[in-house]
Amino acid sequence: MRWNTLDRLDHRKPLVVDTRELGRRPGSMLKVSRTVPAPVDMGVADVIGAPEGVPIRLGVRLEAVMEGVLVTGVAQVPLTGECVRCLEPLERELTVRFQELYVYPDTDADEDALRLQDDLFDLEPVLRDATVLALPLSPLCREDCPGLCSECGALLAEDPDHSHELADPRWAKLTSIFDGPSAEADVDGASGADENQEK
Repeated sequence: MRWNTLDRLDHRKPLVVDTRELGRRPGSMLKVSRTVPAPVDMGVADVIGAPEGVPIRLGVRLEAVMEGVLVTGVAQVPLTGECVRCLEPLERELTVRFQELYVYPDTDADEDALRLQDDLFDLEPVLRDATVLALPLSPLCREDCPGLCSECGALLAEDPDHSHELADPRWAKLTSIFDGPSAEADVDGASGADENQEK
């Protein structure tokens, strides 16, 4: 997905980068390192993502080319989420790599191309896209997570020997008869009847 921002960019925003120091001479290079707060919507629903405001470490290389500025970068993104098997909270750090060309305003380029504005560009959409696409769709606290007991919901990682005795369904009726509150009385009554018959 592409964003073409019609509003003027604010150079004070942490993910807006100024390229004036780079210049326009092809082959020029500039490296930028900074720590920025995570913007909103850096995740997949409520499953996993970067909470808004957590610090993201960025390393970006700017290269001047004929059409504009080629941006190549890497970001260390802290993640929080929930294991899809056991529902326990989890934390990860995701390494995201990205590359994008921001073309000069006077360059004849595709309509959906990202463009420099007053020598500035906004890295937020590119960073968000790269992060969301790299997120696991089914995050696990560990690869061999055993999950939860389907019978009672117990956390199987805490009790590897956890199990339930499975009764043969054909005996279910008999089990309910002998396990019921009146079972003992019925047995006692039957015993008394047998003694009377013997007399």
